[in-house]
Amino acid sequence: MSKNDLLSRGRTCLLVVDVQERLLPVIHENEMVARNIERLIRGAEILGVPVIVSEQYPKGLGPTVEPLRKLVEGAAVAEKLTFSCLRDPGLAERLRQTGRDTLLVCGIESHVCVLQTSLDALREGYKVQVAADAVSSRSPANKQVALERLAGAGAVITCTESALFELLEKAGSEEFRQISRLVK
Repeated sequence: MSKNDLLSRGRTCLLVVDVQERLLPVIHENEMVARNIERLIRGAEILGVPVIVSEQYPKGLGPTVEPLRKLVEGAAVAEKLTFSCLRDPGLAERLRQTGRDTLLVCGIESHVCVLQTSLDALREGYKVQVAADAVSSRSPANKQVALERLAGAGAVITCTESALFELLEKAGSEEFRQISRLVK
């Protein structure tokens, strides 16, 4: 993905990685991360961008956290054991079925599942943007290493507000008013 490419709602899928009950509480800046993931999910709904949610071993880590679970009831939620979403055949197929070539990735943990998913997606030919303020790890150092590694591999590191306004493209519409309210 060129560093100059903008997200496009017709080409983008939001991938929410492993924001689960037993994992989120130990994540650095977990409240901010959850709030930004919620903004991305709500924004995707407003803009008609498909959302896919993964859950890493939910028997052990629990389901997606309650506030987000309510938002994604209509989205594809996929359980996985592999750290990379792309190495789970069912989840990889769900991503292919969206027909989208760009993934906007958020979730936890940055240096494990987000990293491996994004690297595999890049290898498979997806364009990848990672919302830096909507990903985290237990330690800030692990998050930083993951973001640096992803940027070096060709992912675009972005933020929630930039991603939403890129998908929106212009002001002056009801969608603009709704997205503006989300980011305030």
